[in-house]
Amino acid sequence: MCIEFGREICGNLDTAESREWLVTNGIGGYASGTVAGLLTRRYHGLLVAALKPPLGRTLMLAKLDETVLYDNRSYSLDSNRWADGVVSPHGYQNIERFSLEGTIPLWRFAVADALLEKRVWMQQGANTTYVQYTLRRATQPLKLRLKAMVNYRDYHSDTQSNGWQMSVEEVEQGICVTAYPGAVPLYLLSDGGSASVARDWYYGFDLAVERYRGLRDKEDHLHAATFEVTLNPGEAMSTTGCTYVFVASTEKQANLNAEAALKLRRAQEQKLTGIWKTNQPLQTKESPIWIKQLILAADQFIVDRPMPEDPNGKTIIAGYHWFGDWGRDTMISLPGLTISTGRPEVARSILRTFAKYVDQGMLPNRFPDAGDRPEYNTVDATLWYFEAVRAYYSATDDDNLLAEFFPVLADIIDWHCRGTRYNIHLDPADGLLFAGVAGLQLTWMDAKVDDWVVTPRIGKPIEVNALWYNALRTMAKFARHLGKPHQEYEAMAERAKYRFSRFWNEETGYCYDVLDSPDGDDAALRPNQIFAVSLPESPLTPAQQRGVVEACGQTLLTSHGLRSLAPDHPKYQGKYGGNQYQRDGSYHQGTVWGWLLGPFVLAHLRVYKNPDRSRQFLEPMANHLTAHGLGSLSEIFDGDAPMTPRGCIAQAWTVAEILRAWFATES
Repeated sequence: MCIEFGREICGNLDTAESREWLVTNGIGGYASGTVAGLLTRRYHGLLVAALKPPLGRTLMLAKLDETVLYDNRSYSLDSNRWADGVVSPHGYQNIERFSLEGTIPLWRFAVADALLEKRVWMQQGANTTYVQYTLRRATQPLKLRLKAMVNYRDYHSDTQSNGWQMSVEEVEQGICVTAYPGAVPLYLLSDGGSASVARDWYYGFDLAVERYRGLRDKEDHLHAATFEVTLNPGEAMSTTGCTYVFVASTEKQANLNAEAALKLRRAQEQKLTGIWKTNQPLQTKESPIWIKQLILAADQFIVDRPMPEDPNGKTIIAGYHWFGDWGRDTMISLPGLTISTGRPEVARSILRTFAKYVDQGMLPNRFPDAGDRPEYNTVDATLWYFEAVRAYYSATDDDNLLAEFFPVLADIIDWHCRGTRYNIHLDPADGLLFAGVAGLQLTWMDAKVDDWVVTPRIGKPIEVNALWYNALRTMAKFARHLGKPHQEYEAMAERAKYRFSRFWNEETGYCYDVLDSPDGDDAALRPNQIFAVSLPESPLTPAQQRGVVEACGQTLLTSHGLRSLAPDHPKYQGKYGGNQYQRDGSYHQGTVWGWLLGPFVLAHLRVYKNPDRSRQFLEPMANHLTAHGLGSLSEIFDGDAPMTPRGCIAQAWTVAEILRAWFATES
């Protein structure tokens, strides 16, 4: 798949501003914006630096206002929407073509008879962004003027200038901006031309998507410096063209050799696809080009989480733009992002990283953006850990790591049997897991606004107990393989399977969502039951498995995932948007989740044993790569047609589960 748009997309503001690009640096930082060059989110920026990798993400360079002077005429390359709704300038009208080279966005601007290219990428392992301009065609000199719009704030917030005076000073080959004493300096550098200090606030950038999300939608940025360079037409006729590079970095001695930096970035992407092809020799022959694009997208979520005892630790960013590394998302995503892409060594590092944080038999739910103390409000992240370890071992036969992890896994089982945080415990009456306390969300349906838990699901959630059964079967196999006692795990699994029959609702022909809740058994049709079919160990009978797949397929399935609640339910909401109460109120009440398409396909494959038919459900995702987060897959979609993409433009578990399901249907 070639992700490429001409003027029919780029020259239409509605379509150009709805398509967003993303580049990342492997430590939690990123650069992102729209095809149109318009800021629409507080999360957009050319340098969102991870100052405390993988978190501490800080907007440092918001954008470049770009102007070309050619043949005595001025042309804008950028676009802005202002507080009064006026769009000015209209640089998007000069975009002749936009495309992705791997994950690198490339614009071609046509001004008169001149053709100017622009690329953006980041250096891996550094908070450094490159913006390279290449003059490909011209009949006379072209002057490029860049106004650097800077900021210094947490990426979740917004800035109103209020007289803020940053330090802006000239340095060798550029400008240094220090927001306040003690702030990390921002270096704005170039490989030629001139740089001059400016200290002008630009007020009232309009952020349309934030308004849709019910959040503050106006922001100010500081014009800190102006860079100018003249590109000559004679050099433009060469093979490489006449180039100029602008670099934004937290490093004073950032590498200004753009050609070498770009070559390294391309080599890294080629290495990723090469590893995948080497480790998936049979599958790769049949995989379409959009799957190759997802291999590159998968790497954007894998980042460093250095620890004192393991400076090379790894983790997974749950989604861009606003998520950090979450335990649940990491364990669900791990098989697809690492095993399916041929990178088991990354999986090993992630599993070891999270093993260090196991406490009272629980994996952390999330690591806060501020502070180092993890939060443990999850019942399922720990159980997904078992499945991640199983997937890793299945791919590697790594007996040493299995022996290392076994005591951790055994301790987790023990804690769940005797009880741990948040009333998570094994019910001795039926061998199923109970979880939940008032006012707290523990399952993946975790929306909460103030004191309102939208889907509390206190009791015995079906996916939690499907995971519990799968974990017990997995532990029994691990124990036998390591020559350790396994009978207790097998007995617990048999009892859980026998009592899992309580979930089956004969009247509806599918499963209850939650048993023994404060309001009784919850018969709402939700997608959580699909895991009782898709996980390696299923506690359902073949007839029940078929019933679950048919119910989900006929009522919850869409082209891009499963609805989180059946449309005929009185609490169903088919549109996602509005303020936080409205958004979170619909988050798991009908909104479509892309990651659930993977488990549905695996469940469908188990029941019907027809790989070609099961794979067909994944094919619409190919088109989605060109619709929202370019080259990646979205977090959520509206439950009602046309299922507009919402939420994060790039979500780890969506990419992971689509990859995992695709390869499962190819094998």
